[in-house]
Amino acid sequence: MSDLSLSIAIDPLLNFLSGLLNTPSPTGYAAVEAIPYVETALRDLNWPGAQFRRTPKGALLLDLPGQSDSAPRAITAHVDTLGAMVAEVKANGRLRLTQLGGYMWNALENESVTIRSRDNRRFRGSVLTSKASTHAYGAESGHLERTSDVMEVRIDARTMSAADTRALGIEIGDFVFFDPRVEVTDTGFVRSRHLDDKASVAAIYAALASLQMAGAGLAQRTTILIAVDEEIGLGASVGLPDDLAELLVVDMAVLGAAQNSDEFTAGICVKDSGGPYNLALTDKLIRLAERAQIAYKLDVYPYYGSDGGAYARAGGQARVGLIGPGVDASHAYERTHCDGLSHTAQLVAHYLAAAD
Repeated sequence: MSDLSLSIAIDPLLNFLSGLLNTPSPTGYAAVEAIPYVETALRDLNWPGAQFRRTPKGALLLDLPGQSDSAPRAITAHVDTLGAMVAEVKANGRLRLTQLGGYMWNALENESVTIRSRDNRRFRGSVLTSKASTHAYGAESGHLERTSDVMEVRIDARTMSAADTRALGIEIGDFVFFDPRVEVTDTGFVRSRHLDDKASVAAIYAALASLQMAGAGLAQRTTILIAVDEEIGLGASVGLPDDLAELLVVDMAVLGAAQNSDEFTAGICVKDSGGPYNLALTDKLIRLAERAQIAYKLDVYPYYGSDGGAYARAGGQARVGLIGPGVDASHAYERTHCDGLSHTAQLVAHYLAAAD
């Protein structure tokens, strides 16, 4: 066992996570509301020597002193999520969308949304097909292939024409936020859109809080990056120090029929679509988990890329590892469990405190 005793306070973790999930942050907009939310929570920890800064794009960097700076570390998770923008104001007053991030259109059907105008007014609506009524279109409604051409936003306002909609102040390029529908069940499950990757941001927050509660410092000088454009492949490509020895990416673990991951453990990814993660760092993460009796699962994620890849493609030379809580139905209506969140937060905390 590890000689460091850490306890993850699950209620503060869930409170932070629920607030973050309810804060809109589609990629391209994440720096506006979600980054200030995260920064406020991290500042409230009052970590000694903490220094906060922002990248020009608005990502959050937190520099923390360690007992040594011989092998500096970084941890990253992303706060940007899936979303949409208005691509067309249609003749019938409804909106055609363009996707932000990758998802299936059927995962969005019948979802409630908020349209944000450029002057920051908010309008409610819902995503439907252009032939949603079975009483009007019969079997054609169900057989319609779900593509961007047939999906539209029905605005909850009196709009019967493009001119009506534009008179509201809605225009091409406005962001569309999906309702997260956050629910924490009495069985410990968390259901919501955008657990990818806000669950990991919450795990980092809880890890820092647990270390502070235990009076434990960091073994190495550490930079924490909360990225704002991971969903478009750019998150950790800029902003991290050049002298890093290790980068730990915290992102969701993939669940599926052929996967080893689950919602109740910390996932340790050995390989994704970009190739294997660093063997030495992966071995260290396994060793830390076993010493501290943290439940974990090893897995390969075949249709998955992370900010570790963005960092490497940008020329980053540090060893890269990947961990995260298991998330079911990724890029749809997602679910995880308090146990997986807790084990992931514990592994992050033990990694930050470990000298080896």
